Amino acid sequence: MNVIFMGTPEFAVPCLERLLEDGHTVSLVVTQGDKPRGRGQKLMPPPVKACAQEHGIPVFQPATLKDEAVQEELRRYAADVFVVVAYGKILPPAVLSMPPYGCINVHASLLPRYRGAAPIQWAVLNGEQESGVTTMYMDEGLDTGDMLLTARTPITPDMTAGDLHDALSVQGAQVLSDTLQALANGTLTRTKQSGESSYASMLSKQLCPLDFEKNASALHNQVRGLNPWPTATAVVGGKVLKIHRTRVGESCDAQPNRVICTSPMTVSCGNGTSLVLLEVQGEGGRRMAADEYFRGHPIAVSSPFAEG
Repeated sequence: MNVIFMGTPEFAVPCLERLLEDGHTVSLVVTQGDKPRGRGQKLMPPPVKACAQEHGIPVFQPATLKDEAVQEELRRYAADVFVVVAYGKILPPAVLSMPPYGCINVHASLLPRYRGAAPIQWAVLNGEQESGVTTMYMDEGLDTGDMLLTARTPITPDMTAGDLHDALSVQGAQVLSDTLQALANGTLTRTKQSGESSYASMLSKQLCPLDFEKNASALHNQVRGLNPWPTATAVVGGKVLKIHRTRVGESCDAQPNRVICTSPMTVSCGNGTSLVLLEVQGEGGRRMAADEYFRGHPIAVSSPFAEG
């Protein structure tokens, strides 16, 4: 099939590569603009653009798809179908109706749960035990179109959002491949979304601070869901400490936010629970094992851990 691919981040790259492996003609890649990164703020291409350039595919980076000249450029490629994977921009009705086989989206959740921008992270933040990938026909709503194929994957107790991202990225490529094969065979069926829906809003650094009055399981989920970005934090010794990995500890009878063990570093939490810190990062420092960090920044047992 002749495909226009729309995507931006690393998550979308396996889908683009799978289209090429399956023999589809990707005549154009549409992605967001290059952005400044690093200390030098050098303009860097999004991962999908870099992948397209490696394969010699033309790249189009419009600021908006609402412009008539942009829409005319898309029409010029006479694509059979548009495939959209984490593109990050709204497709207007004129674009949605353009390809004869419609616009197919790969979404990283089991719809209608976790519509929106950050479905992977919120599934982990909320302590879900399962996630997956859904392909759907796009409509004018936010991830509300008819579902096509779905695949499921378990979320293990220590899986981070980054771990789940990588798993679903690979799974998404397979589900997309199966979807386009069924479309070509004329066996693809569509199902209206039904049941309880939820919205996964964009992440912000306001989610980072840990409140040790909360249950340890909720804090562990917070750490996992914010890894690798924006990363859970606590203010310790007047400095922000990033907390990358934890595990739920044993029950305890200490009041919340007290150091109850220094090796491994264990902090009491709400409802008689505790949290073991496994990997942390001090201001301006590198990620390291928590025990290594606290050997150089000791805190006595029974002391408050984080400053309120």
